[in-house]
Amino acid sequence: MGANHEQQLPLYRLITVIKNLSQWLRNWRLTLDARKRGATLIDRSHGQGWRRHQLTVSALAVGALVLGITFLQASNDANQTIANNTSADQPSLQPLVVTAQRKADASTLIPHWHTETVRSGDNVSLIFARAGFTDRDVYQVSSANGGRALQTIFPAETLAFLIDTSGALKKVKHIQSPLKWTTFSREGDQYTAQPTELSPEIRERGTTMHIASSLFMAGQQVGLSHRLIMDLAGIFGGVIDFALDPRQGDTIALVYEEQYLNGEKLADGDIVAAAFTNKGDTYEAYRYTDSAGDSSYYDEQGISMRKAFLRAPLDFTRVSSNFNPHRLHPIYNTKRPHRGTDYAAPRGTPVYAAGDGRVVETGYTRANGNYVFIQHGEQYKTHYLHLHKRRVKQGERVEQGEVIGTVGATGAATGPHLHYEFLVNGVHRNPRSIHKQLPKARSLAPSELARFQSAISGPLQQLAALRQQTRIALAE
Repeated sequence: MGANHEQQLPLYRLITVIKNLSQWLRNWRLTLDARKRGATLIDRSHGQGWRRHQLTVSALAVGALVLGITFLQASNDANQTIANNTSADQPSLQPLVVTAQRKADASTLIPHWHTETVRSGDNVSLIFARAGFTDRDVYQVSSANGGRALQTIFPAETLAFLIDTSGALKKVKHIQSPLKWTTFSREGDQYTAQPTELSPEIRERGTTMHIASSLFMAGQQVGLSHRLIMDLAGIFGGVIDFALDPRQGDTIALVYEEQYLNGEKLADGDIVAAAFTNKGDTYEAYRYTDSAGDSSYYDEQGISMRKAFLRAPLDFTRVSSNFNPHRLHPIYNTKRPHRGTDYAAPRGTPVYAAGDGRVVETGYTRANGNYVFIQHGEQYKTHYLHLHKRRVKQGERVEQGEVIGTVGATGAATGPHLHYEFLVNGVHRNPRSIHKQLPKARSLAPSELARFQSAISGPLQQLAALRQQTRIALAE
């Protein structure tokens, strides 16, 4: 009975409000009518005013009625909810909990992954902070077995965070590549690391190229990646200067690996074999892993393709000036020997050490700009002038192909280029021809030759078939 009385209370209050409003309206109309009867003249404007007041009051009455009905319905719904909850032995605050859940972020209601890509200059703390986690989370994950892998992150790698329903960190996945990642999973207050590494499917592909302008253009026309083209140049870097030697009509036959995962290509693999025909001479190279597990490239006789010096100490295709002892200097306008080769290239192009050696001098002069001098054994020395930046210091040991600086236009230079000099016993020699007098490359040990010949028999036949196809195509 008490519950029925509570349900009827809002209706009783509404009826009382409407009655009071109706009584006030009736009294106000009677007063106005009395004033009109006592007047000798009925003003037209007063009638209009009365109609306006009448409409206003009517609108107020209707509004009060609608408000009352709405209030009554809401009260009845609330009372019904309370009654239902009470009958089901549920706490009366349950509706408030539901409201709070509706206002919560929907993304925290189900576990979800949040991904951050490693940027240049990032560290683990910065990445965790971007994802909304603290240094404590960093410490807990890094303390797991294998957590040290997070200390060596590189741009373009990915960190993925699994966030649970409470917004806490559940898992972290450090993705180094589609083939390699480490998952850190929380168990209580600690994390355990589980590394994963997949083996891709290796497929071999053969192709041929015809040089019309440069190695790079030829490679791009047959769909080779930039990395594969540079690997090809590196293999033949000891016998061919790709800035000067390639000529229109030269051909290249190539067998290389491709990596696949679930039927999709991931990346190019290693070059298996290659043949470069330059001005009628053919150079062949085969990848071979010896009995000690070391992989390198050798010609068909087992002689290493890695020579004592690179034919060109940087990667690009245009040369502005050759060795010339009688040339006219472009700045001083005097005849000065040009004891080297100028390689024109964009500013910032990497410059490599032509061979293994030690940096004996580095600095800046008005004529040379930024320069690096490298001593190779007792007889040989190479100079690198007009650099934009120097990447090595005096006394450092360097290996062939190591970046020692970048192309610039410092000193007496008309534009960005590398001036490269080669000295034998202190005398400048033409870098283009001195290679014929340099020490021979090492060969495989006699005990390895039989194994080497067996290993390259397949690639050798593949190259022969590709070269035959090229000859037929050219003949047609």
